[in-house]
Amino acid sequence: MHPALILTSITAYFALLYGISVVTSRGAGNDAFFVGERQSPWYIVAFGMIGSSLSGVTFISVPGMVGADQFSYLQMVLGYLPGYAVIAFVLLPLYYRLQLTSIYGYLGERFGRNSYLTGAWFFLLSRSLGSAARLYLVAEVLQFLIFERMGVPFVVTVVITIALIWLYTHKGGIRTIIWTDTLQTLFMLLAVGLTVVLLGQKMGWSLGEVFAQLRESPLSRVFFFDDPKPGTYFWKQFLGGMFIAIAMTGLDQDMMQKNLSCRNIREAQKNMVSFSLVLVLVNMAFLALGALLYTYVEQAGVALPAKPDQLYPMLATDGSLPVIVGLLFILGLIAAAYSSADSALTALTTSVCVDVLEIEKRPEAERVPLRLRVHLIISAAMVVLILLFRLFNDDSVIKTVFKVAGFTYGPLLGLFAFGMLTRMAVNDRWVPLVAVLSPVVTFVLDLYSVELFGGYTFGFELLLVNGAITMLGLALIGRWHTQAA
Repeated sequence: MHPALILTSITAYFALLYGISVVTSRGAGNDAFFVGERQSPWYIVAFGMIGSSLSGVTFISVPGMVGADQFSYLQMVLGYLPGYAVIAFVLLPLYYRLQLTSIYGYLGERFGRNSYLTGAWFFLLSRSLGSAARLYLVAEVLQFLIFERMGVPFVVTVVITIALIWLYTHKGGIRTIIWTDTLQTLFMLLAVGLTVVLLGQKMGWSLGEVFAQLRESPLSRVFFFDDPKPGTYFWKQFLGGMFIAIAMTGLDQDMMQKNLSCRNIREAQKNMVSFSLVLVLVNMAFLALGALLYTYVEQAGVALPAKPDQLYPMLATDGSLPVIVGLLFILGLIAAAYSSADSALTALTTSVCVDVLEIEKRPEAERVPLRLRVHLIISAAMVVLILLFRLFNDDSVIKTVFKVAGFTYGPLLGLFAFGMLTRMAVNDRWVPLVAVLSPVVTFVLDLYSVELFGGYTFGFELLLVNGAITMLGLALIGRWHTQAA
């Protein structure tokens, strides 16, 4: 594909996003930026959350994973369903009852200020690293397809990527993102759906034949019950998926900020239930795309790329498939990545302003300028993190994202679970130490799991182990009291 064609398409796409931001940010203050004035339609929130949940990592890494892991990823996706049920019927009622702007306010009411700040800082760490990984992947693809041929350094590509997000989010915040994410989710789903159809046509198959080939393909194996040691074992993936959903959605200010912008608790619950069901179908489509890509490579005698993450970008843009596939890939990737990253930057800004800087206690005249400065600083910090991520990442990005989540979201899972499942108080000043030591202990267990547990290797269930260690640490610094929060 010619870089000029790609650049023109991306420019037109961002012009559309900016137009939406101009309309939705009119008269927007901090309340609109943080929670959309609690007036967001639930069905718009649900549809937009699909793109935020998947991101550019799913768009590229899930199809690439199929070659090594078949459809085993679907086991984790099925685990999302009970996890999202916990969010809809346990966590959301709590957040709405407390009328929270930041969900970590619960930890402050339950345990104290140190616990509140610990939750907020772990969210900032978790979401910053996760967003940097996702945006790194997109920046790498844009660098390869466009900017490298133009002699533009990678650092400039990253700056442009972040600057575009800042441009359309810095005024309207969540009020703007509710609508831009809806558009971006639509582009992403159209991209993967039409690519499946066009790829099938390239191999001479009708849509019905595509499904028949997928059913018969050895790549489409979903369930793995035979050996509990590898990471593809069913219960590892299913339970890991359940707790990843709870932690990375229900305990994540980014995802919950959208739910808190709904008009009431019933609409927020409708959003979560419908979102969870559609998300399973969408992930199945990405896995199907991966199986078709590997089948096409085998039939056409094409050499596999060095990394699985490069398979979809390579085939979409090397000229072997119709040009429309390449354009769909670019727009779908941008849509998937930016629908996740824009809300992440907004949520990070919200957490710093509300949790750390206590913006609501400041004079009215200081609040908007402070929020704008924080948003800009976080955008700059994201540039630095992406550049650091490029230095150290050497694996499939989606595996890296979930691996990092196992360490950084574990203390959040432990804090919330301990607060909601026990009637114990804690010595609030020791909570940060427990939250820091828990990932360290988890890391050591993961590093030596083969020696310690007879060949067992941790997968996505590492998050659950980390949360349990945090709960144990809290129990050691806790004491019983008679009133639960």
